[in-house]
Amino acid sequence: MDFAVTLQTNPPASRVIELTQRAERHGFTHAWTFDSHILWQEPYVIHSQMLSATERIVVGPFVTNPVSRDPSVTASTFATLNDMFGNRTICGIGRGDSVVRVLGRKPTTLRQLEEAMRVIKDLAEGRETEYSGVNVKIPWVEDGKLDVWMAGYGPRALSLVGRKADGFILQLADPVILEWTMKHVHDAAREAGRDPEEVKICVAAPAYVGEDLAHQRDQCRWFGGMVGNHVADLVSRYGEDGDVPHALTDYIKARQGYDYSHHGQAGNPTTDFVPDNIVDRFCVLGTVEDHLQKLAELKDLGVDQFNVYLMHDAMDETLDVYGREIMPSVGAKRAV
Repeated sequence: MDFAVTLQTNPPASRVIELTQRAERHGFTHAWTFDSHILWQEPYVIHSQMLSATERIVVGPFVTNPVSRDPSVTASTFATLNDMFGNRTICGIGRGDSVVRVLGRKPTTLRQLEEAMRVIKDLAEGRETEYSGVNVKIPWVEDGKLDVWMAGYGPRALSLVGRKADGFILQLADPVILEWTMKHVHDAAREAGRDPEEVKICVAAPAYVGEDLAHQRDQCRWFGGMVGNHVADLVSRYGEDGDVPHALTDYIKARQGYDYSHHGQAGNPTTDFVPDNIVDRFCVLGTVEDHLQKLAELKDLGVDQFNVYLMHDAMDETLDVYGREIMPSVGAKRAV
C-alpha cells in the first residue's frame, strides 16, 4: 500500500508546495489537490510548481469534473505537464460537487463522465479519439501516460469505475462500506472482461494522530458533511431503502443543508449533524497504534493507496508522524 496526501489550494500557494515537498521527503507517492477554482486558487497552475519543486511525487486533482472543465482542455493540461515533468500526473475525476454547485450547475451524468474519461485519457496519451462528433488528436504528445481514477458511491457509478477507470476513489475509510463498494467495482470489472486487480483502490480520509480524540473529531467533522452531499444525491436517486447500505445513508437524516463557503474546513457550522461515530468510522483518528490497526484492516481488504486529507490544525505533524512511524510499519511503497 502506498500513501498520498490531498491539499487544498488555499493561498499562499507556497504553502501547498512546501507540504508537497515535505510529503515527498517522507515517501508519499502522490500529492493531490481539490479542484474547486472558485473556493480556492486554480490548482493546475499550482500543480506545475508542485512538480517543479519535487522529483518523484505524482500530482493530480482530487477530483476534477467535466462540467466546469472541458475534457479536451483537461487532457492538454495533463499532457503538457507530463511533457514538462515526465509523466508525473494523474487524473482523479467525478461527476462534480463543490465547484459545480457553487456555480449553480448540476453534476454531470454518468454517460457524460464516461465520455470525458475516455477523451481525457486518449488525448493525454496521444491517441486519436472522437469528441463531440469530431475526431481529434493532440499531435505533439509522445509517450504520454495518464491514469484516470474515478470517485463514486452509488451502484451505477461503481459499475462505471469497474468497467472503465484505472482506479477507484472512495472518500471515506469505513471498512464495511469499502467492502460493499469494492464488490460492485470488481463485479463490474469481471463482467467487462477485465481483471479486477487492474483497478487500483484508493481510500481517502482525514487522518489525525494524537491522544485528544475529542479535538480530532472536531477538526475532522467537516468530512462527514462533505460526504453527506454525495450521500444525499444517492438517497434522492435510490431512496432510503435502495441498493445503498444504511451504514452510509442513515446519518444524513438530520442534515439541514450545507454551506459551501466552509467546504472542506474544520469548524464548518453545517456539519454539526455528523455524529461522533461517523467521524470515527469515516476518518482515521487516535494514537499511532489506532492508525496502524485501521490501516492494516484497509490493506488486508485490498486498498492500494491510503490518501490523507490534510485539512486540520496539525498538517506538518501528521505528515511527519506518518513518514517516521506509520508508513514504515505498514510496509509502505515509496516514491521512486
